[in-house]
Amino acid sequence: MEREDTALEDLGATKVPLVSAEPQQRVRRTPRTRPPSRLPRPDSRSIDERLEAGRALRKRCPRSVHARWKPFRGRDPLAQLKRSDATRLPWLVPVRHERMAESSFAFLRGTPFVMAGDLSHTPVSGLRCQLSGDAHLGNFGLFATPERHLIFDLNDFDETLPGPFEWDVKRLAASCVVAARCNGFGPGCARKAARRAVKAYRRMMRRLAGAGLLEVWSLRVEAAELAHASRRTAPVAAEAAEKARRHTSAHAVEKLTEEHDGRRHLAYQPPLLFPLSAVKLGISRGELHRRMKRLTAGYLASLDGAVRDLCLRYKRLEWGFKVVGVGSVGMQAYVVLCQGNGARDPLVLQVKEAQASVLEPYLGPSSTRSAGERVVVGQRRMQAFSDLFLGWTEVEGMGAFYVRQLRDMKGSLDVEKMTAGAFLDYADACGATLARAHARTGDAATIAGYLGGSDCFDEAVAEFAVRYADQMDEDSTRFLEAHAREAERGPVH
Repeated sequence: MEREDTALEDLGATKVPLVSAEPQQRVRRTPRTRPPSRLPRPDSRSIDERLEAGRALRKRCPRSVHARWKPFRGRDPLAQLKRSDATRLPWLVPVRHERMAESSFAFLRGTPFVMAGDLSHTPVSGLRCQLSGDAHLGNFGLFATPERHLIFDLNDFDETLPGPFEWDVKRLAASCVVAARCNGFGPGCARKAARRAVKAYRRMMRRLAGAGLLEVWSLRVEAAELAHASRRTAPVAAEAAEKARRHTSAHAVEKLTEEHDGRRHLAYQPPLLFPLSAVKLGISRGELHRRMKRLTAGYLASLDGAVRDLCLRYKRLEWGFKVVGVGSVGMQAYVVLCQGNGARDPLVLQVKEAQASVLEPYLGPSSTRSAGERVVVGQRRMQAFSDLFLGWTEVEGMGAFYVRQLRDMKGSLDVEKMTAGAFLDYADACGATLARAHARTGDAATIAGYLGGSDCFDEAVAEFAVRYADQMDEDSTRFLEAHAREAERGPVH
């Protein structure tokens, strides 16, 4: 980023809101009246003792009870959505609703806060680890390591927080059923996909129960391994890998910018992308520059010294506002166009708003200093490798953010294009990957002891997934009806 001699000195300066042209959205926060959600304390007992401790937990929470799902009194997903909309930029709420209306799977993706509340009414084993908080099928994908190897892993941590391991497993299983139904695979395939994801999770956790800590920490799945693991997923995996290799900063520059006056500028693609200078902020260009400078200062302060030095060698050219994702629509999200060693050395960073995790009302607040730091710490805990430029910042009156590269060899396997066989194999891959991520912070031996060698847990969670998918279909239908009425009324001026 552009070298600023006084950047770090400005970190403590008074901050002001950024998007002042619109009524400011409420920020999702968790009152700190409860103890923070933390990881379990290290257990120094032997592997056999911890396996036995896990088995003993079945008396308190039998594995079969994880099949339970019944809507509770006062459950109102549409009211929850309305409260969530209040934390978004108002002019992007219709875009958010339009994306969620595409399918039941899109609705599931856009409402992690609904399932977080629902999971808080289900039985828990008491075994904790760092959770993704949103471990659905669409949040696994491909990205590059610092050495430019393409690997497969979890790739979304906006809701990450320590909590019960089964919450992530149940969200993954439910997403398998919902996505399978959307693909028209039928009830047998849908249930089987959920069961296979859970079985893969259980088997991987058993494998890791006796592995060394450094071995677990360094485990990764190469993109080539994903393709070779199954002939049925190989074509989809190969296509995703090829796309990911093309999705570099240079590709992002090509897609997001246009050339005029002899230099690159961010292109207008309203309402999804536009240069920040085009926003009617009601402030001077100098004040806008000072605000961005303060945000930059916080980010630089969060980085390792060597990476900070590298960042300072990049020249910041332009800021833009870019709408991303489904669940993230309406949150502040910016892109920063940077230039390194000449015009052919671009870097595009994404600066994305972070608020309290949707899990916090039920598990307690994060122990980190800000929501941006929570996302960064959670990602580093769960991913085999994290983005070199991953960092965070918080600006008073503006919000908390995390920063990462945009489209740095990132890609995903298109679930909607998969055959039924490939879909089942992909569920296996996601289940095993989730287990590896959990084992980095949870006690694999104790969790493996609880899960056991039979399919009892697999069947229970698969049954939950089918029941919960029925609930999602019902919730999505109610949302579509409300969305249709909203469309009939037209925009409110």
